[in-house]
Amino acid sequence: MAFAARVFAALAWLMAAPGFVLAQEGADGPYPWQMQSQAPATHVMEYITWFSWYTVVIMSLIVLLVVGLIAWCAWKFNERANPVPSRVTHHTTIEVLWTVLPVLILVAIAIPSFRLLYGQYDPSKLYEDFDPETTPFLNVKVTGVQWSWNVDYSNDEDSARFGVAEPISISMFPIPDDQLGEDQLRNLDVDNPMIVPVDAFVRVQTTGGDVIHAFAVPAFGIKADSVPGRINETYFKAEREGVFYGQCSELCGKDHAFMPLEIQVVSQDRFRAWAQMAATDLPGAYQTLAASNKTDTKATVAAR
Repeated sequence: MAFAARVFAALAWLMAAPGFVLAQEGADGPYPWQMQSQAPATHVMEYITWFSWYTVVIMSLIVLLVVGLIAWCAWKFNERANPVPSRVTHHTTIEVLWTVLPVLILVAIAIPSFRLLYGQYDPSKLYEDFDPETTPFLNVKVTGVQWSWNVDYSNDEDSARFGVAEPISISMFPIPDDQLGEDQLRNLDVDNPMIVPVDAFVRVQTTGGDVIHAFAVPAFGIKADSVPGRINETYFKAEREGVFYGQCSELCGKDHAFMPLEIQVVSQDRFRAWAQMAATDLPGAYQTLAASNKTDTKATVAAR
């Protein structure tokens, strides 16, 4: 059992290694021949990834046990070894074992499963530093429409603590193929990405403007249906800077496949500067942020 657990842990590491390397290089999107989840950027996604491999190990051990028992029974109780078949009709010990053991397995799965389930909606279940009375949220409303996203930053008291003094509204469309830059991804990069600060709790309230859409960002471990006439809520706390991608995850019409999401996570100082300028000059705010990012990239390359 211990050996099998070590084997599956090693396999999990090997499967996750490419994503980890890409994350270190700043590539936070999907890549060709990807066979595992994107590198997690939030504690929620880290927990999802861990829980996924945790259940894989449990299921694999169950499969090995069942296959082993079948093989052993086929060898031990074949016709040549047992010309007179057994007529045992019950066995109390075995019956207790095959009742208690599955219950224990389900409990072992249920405990972390419920922690994750509740933690996806209540940060206090997963984040020790979260205080519902004092921890501020950056509040953002995301509306899905055929076939783009509208993002509205609230200037409520919590959001103002991050520098959002005035409401900010952006529309997110994919960059046309003939306008893509060398470092941009087709059908993932957008003209006006959603900008958020690192290490900040972001509350996303999402709805649909026409039909049902779904706001989903794999690296954050979040997905919320955007339903017309209804507000659904999720949250995330990005733990590293970078560019992260998502897409509409609910079939919404002929251009459903062309409805990407792009979220740029920047330092809190840069977000504050971007928010201050975006309230009056949105294109200028994006240009200033892009120039700042290029300066940082050059400095990082020079340091290497």
